[in-house]
Amino acid sequence: MPAAIPIPVANSLLAALPRAEYERLISGLEQVKLAFGEVLYQPGEQIRHAYFPNDCLVSLFAVVEDRTVLEVGLVGSDGMVGVPLALGIGVSPVRALVQGSGAALRMESTRFGHEFNRNPSLRRDLFRYTHSLMAQAAQTAVCSRFHLLEARLARLLLMTRDRMRSDDFRLTHEFLAQMLGVRRVGVTKAAGTLQQRNLIRYSRGGIRILDRKGLEAASCRCYQIVKNVHDRTQDGQSNRKTSPVAAVA
Repeated sequence: MPAAIPIPVANSLLAALPRAEYERLISGLEQVKLAFGEVLYQPGEQIRHAYFPNDCLVSLFAVVEDRTVLEVGLVGSDGMVGVPLALGIGVSPVRALVQGSGAALRMESTRFGHEFNRNPSLRRDLFRYTHSLMAQAAQTAVCSRFHLLEARLARLLLMTRDRMRSDDFRLTHEFLAQMLGVRRVGVTKAAGTLQQRNLIRYSRGGIRILDRKGLEAASCRCYQIVKNVHDRTQDGQSNRKTSPVAAVA
């Protein structure tokens, strides 16, 4: 068995656990590197692992007729990929695709179910996070139906920034078009408008947010609605003792 390596616990769900409860999880967690474009689950497939992102980002896509996709959720260091496991469901309803490469902590699904049942703090936080993720999916559906593409793109970039905790990230126009469910030419036009307003800069698949406040003003209200729910979820975790460093094999 490899020696345990101490690593920072950047994932909010894990870091918020009382130390005693977190230490019970350590032996079941392994650190993995997730690559850009890697598919973790497909709709209808068994969920074999729960993932707790540290500095990576995973998009959740609804898939129509095996071809058309629409982004319905983003998971970063604020949450977990594999939420159906917390509801006793072992099959994924969505495609989970790595949007930003980086590190995550992974637990085998059977072990996760065991730990979930005996860890009350983990249960409480995951139920709260599930509510946040449901609110995000519902608001994304409303946004896709009623709001202009430029405002939707601004919302998506802000949500990506919040979960990556960085103003710089990799997103191609093709990938943005898939996430927003539109043609690539539409994304190119909307991104060009945001760049002309000096809100963002993009080149070769890289995006930098230059003016966060300005981008918030360009976004629809959906961003703030989702952020408010997300922040309340995070606030519910913040008053408990954290475990800043874990030893993970």
